[in-house]
Amino acid sequence: MTVQQASARAHTNIALIKYWGKKDQQLILPMNGSLSLTLDHFYTDTTVIFDSSLKADQFWLDDQKHDAAKISQFLDLVRQHSTQRFFAQVKSYNHVPNAAGLASSASAFAALALAASQAAGLNLSRQALSRLARRGSGSATRSIYGGFAEWLPGTTDEDSYAVPLQEYVDWDIEMIAVIINRQQKKISSRQGMERVVETSPYYPAWVKSTQADLLAAKKAIQGHDLATLGELAESNALKMHALNLSAKPPFSYFEPQSLVAMRLVEKLRARGICCYYTLDAGPNVKVICAHQDSQIIKKTLQSVFAPDQLIEVFPGPGVQLINEK
Repeated sequence: MTVQQASARAHTNIALIKYWGKKDQQLILPMNGSLSLTLDHFYTDTTVIFDSSLKADQFWLDDQKHDAAKISQFLDLVRQHSTQRFFAQVKSYNHVPNAAGLASSASAFAALALAASQAAGLNLSRQALSRLARRGSGSATRSIYGGFAEWLPGTTDEDSYAVPLQEYVDWDIEMIAVIINRQQKKISSRQGMERVVETSPYYPAWVKSTQADLLAAKKAIQGHDLATLGELAESNALKMHALNLSAKPPFSYFEPQSLVAMRLVEKLRARGICCYYTLDAGPNVKVICAHQDSQIIKKTLQSVFAPDQLIEVFPGPGVQLINEK
C-alpha cells in the first residue's frame, strides 16, 4: 500500500468589494473584480491522503462522512496536472459555520488546494494555487493570501486569480462578526448569483459601479483610510443585496436581527464612531472598525445580542502547511 499525504490551514476572507455573478460557470470566472480581507479567527484545516488501497474518493467534514462528488471533481484537476493517480481521503475540520455567509467555502477550498497539490507532489506557486482554489469556490482564490487581496477577474483559466495588496496589515482595522444565524442558508451563493445575473435589470449597473468601487477601495487601503474603505464596503454590500431583491423571484439573505445590527452601526456612526457594516450571502453582519473603538461598539451591540454572538476578528494569514493529523 502506498500513501501520500499533506495537511493545510486556510482562513476565511470577507469581501469588502463583492464578487456576485459568474461569466463562466465551469471555470468560475467572475463578472467583476473583488477585494477582501482575510481574517484570523475563522479557518479550515484539511488533510488529503492519496491511498493506493482506496476504491473511490472519500470526504469527511468534522468527522461526518459526506458525498464526495464535488471534492472528486476538484481532486481530478490535481490528478490531471500531476503523476498522482490514486483516490484520496479528505478530512476537513471547519472552524467556521458552514454556508452561513462567513466564507466557509473560501477557507475550505484554499486549504484543499494546498493540501491536495502538496500530497500529489506538486509545488505550486501562490498564483497557481489561487487559480486552483478558484475552481472549487470563487472566493477561495483570495484566501491563498493574508491581509488584503484582490481577485483579478480575467477572461480565461490562466489569468483569473488573486494577488496580494497588503498581506501584513500594519494599521488599525478589524471586524466584529455579529452571528445572527449559524444555520445553512436556504439559497446557496451559486444559486443566488445565477438568478441575479439572469433576471436582475440592475445587473449591468452593478458590474460598472463595482469597477469604480474597487479602484477607490485600493486607494483607501494604500492611504490607511478606514472611513473611506468602510463607506465603500457598506455601499457595495447594499448594492449586492439590492440585486437579490430585484431578481425574479426576489430573495434576501437578511433576517430581522441583521437589520437591527445594521441600524445599531448607523446609530454609532451618528455619534461619531467610525464603523461600517458589510454582509455576504447570509444574515451575519460584519462590523468594520478600528480596535480603539471596538469596546464601545461591542457594548452597544450587547444591548441586543449575547456576548457569544459577537466575535472580534483581525487580519489573518494566508494558506499554510501544518503538521499532519
